[in-house]
Amino acid sequence: MSGDLGAEVVVCAAAATLNKYENIEMALVGDRAELDGLVDRIVGESSRLRIVHASEVVAMSEPPVESLRRKKDSSLRVAINLVKEGEADACVSSGNTGALMATAKFVLKMLPGIDRPAIIAKLPAKGGSLHMLDVGANTQATADQLFQYAVMGAVVTSDITCIESPRVALLNIGREDSKGHDTVKEAAAMLSASALNYIGFIEGNDLFAGKADVVVTDGFTGNVALKTMEGTIELATHYLQRGFTRNWLTKLQAVMAHNVLKSLAVEMDSRYYNGATLVGLNGIVIKSHGSADAFAFQHAIDTAIVEVRNQLPRQIGNMLQKENA
Repeated sequence: MSGDLGAEVVVCAAAATLNKYENIEMALVGDRAELDGLVDRIVGESSRLRIVHASEVVAMSEPPVESLRRKKDSSLRVAINLVKEGEADACVSSGNTGALMATAKFVLKMLPGIDRPAIIAKLPAKGGSLHMLDVGANTQATADQLFQYAVMGAVVTSDITCIESPRVALLNIGREDSKGHDTVKEAAAMLSASALNYIGFIEGNDLFAGKADVVVTDGFTGNVALKTMEGTIELATHYLQRGFTRNWLTKLQAVMAHNVLKSLAVEMDSRYYNGATLVGLNGIVIKSHGSADAFAFQHAIDTAIVEVRNQLPRQIGNMLQKENA
């Protein structure tokens, strides 16, 4: 019921998912009166889609703690309760990130051996993609928590990209062992002694160079890096548009480069990377971008389906047991 574009986006994404998969059942959680009309118009009758009524909505600007205390019948809370009760295998939401994180942690609890949940995001990179965490759940992290992030990131990346042994790197201000603060150095030592495919430190300018499959950092640094990347893409797009519309000659060049520009637009389309996983929880919760359209939201559902099929929480738990044995 939340997100910038409203419930219609989610209903359209649900319709696309039902058409794409023959064995998926879905529950739309929110105001039944509004959802009934949207489902009738967009989906029609379907035995694989049901509506679960929720009388409240968490606003995008609402403080997480307040929503957790006062809105126990919010669409966000009811959706996560369905996962807790085993009526759903995963929850996908484009609502308030802080409220989603706080509610999921309170309702689903943490996996044994995990201190805090983290948000992992898939990003474009040369030759494929990379997964980075944490990108905003926790502004600070201890060495133990960075190690936990690395384990969780390796499992998620292996599931999504089918890479058996993902390359794991720590984001730092230099590649040398002497660079960085004590927390990063301690985490590096722990990772070096682990069974993970740890390749060392990586700097910000190499994030998207295809050198690592998993990049680990604290939520403050990760969120800044993520937003910087988004802003850089917007800036590059602005300069391209301005350059190709400067005069008749540049417009002609734009026509000649149409296929290249179209391919570039597809490769850099953020909608293909929508759907960040809240890892560390005893359940699967996917955070869609608040401004996601139906195509992007459907991609977030795809991510949830992959993680359900691979039993992500169980995989993370098993990996942690091996590392702590």
